[in-house]
Amino acid sequence: MMTRLIQALRGSGDQSAPGYGRVLQPGIDLSHKVILYLDDITVSFDGFKALNKLTLEVDAGELRCVIGPNGAGKTTMMDVITGKTRPDAGTAFFGQTIDLTRLTEPQIAHAGIGRKFQKPTVFERHSAFENLELAMKADKRVRRTLSARLASEERDRIAATLETVALGEAADRLAGLLSHGQKQWLEIGMLLMQEPQLLLLDEPVAGMTDAETERTAELFTSLAGAHSLIVVEHDMDFVSRIARTVTVLHEGGVLAEGPMDAVQNDPRVIEVYLGR
Repeated sequence: MMTRLIQALRGSGDQSAPGYGRVLQPGIDLSHKVILYLDDITVSFDGFKALNKLTLEVDAGELRCVIGPNGAGKTTMMDVITGKTRPDAGTAFFGQTIDLTRLTEPQIAHAGIGRKFQKPTVFERHSAFENLELAMKADKRVRRTLSARLASEERDRIAATLETVALGEAADRLAGLLSHGQKQWLEIGMLLMQEPQLLLLDEPVAGMTDAETERTAELFTSLAGAHSLIVVEHDMDFVSRIARTVTVLHEGGVLAEGPMDAVQNDPRVIEVYLGR
């Protein structure tokens, strides 16, 4: 089904044809309500297939959890989506018309895909507020320097984002003085300042306290709908709190997919992952 859809999107396969791998209209075409298509994605490193004909669809506004043992291909999948790694074969579309395999990493970020790595990266000598301001300034539409006066609507937007990520009371605190969990939230806030439609989040609750993990679950649930999220995580308790659909990767492909209860009781998943 997906292969036929991709073929229809790409037409006859003539790369010179209008719209081949390009945006056909402003914004992202979500007419089929799917924000991400990966179809038969294969990536090999020195003969080892990190991804082996991986096929995945994520709906617009969905919160999708991806789990799997080490070496299953989770990081490589995110590398393909963000343009860090080029697939040897297969297709990757953002919406109906944006061919991710033909864009650079900055172009993909500008198109609306944000990625958060496991270890938070923030400007520790700047306040939480200034970190979000710096993230906003990375937008090429904004030309002023950090020292320039912010418009009231910009300040309001930063303040609202800080509240969203539970850092409203820490706006003036140096990022280096925040707890590990707060730094994770701050980096998520920095991504939100870029207005991404798809967020990729790699082990976001690793090292968090129970209270921080609970707050993160609430945050992700609140973001779903306005954004699409792909969460790669090993904490099964956390996954069970937030997931409606779970995709299990193994040996570079999809082993199982469905509701958390069904995945947890799948004998194949128990054998290769949960039972370990």
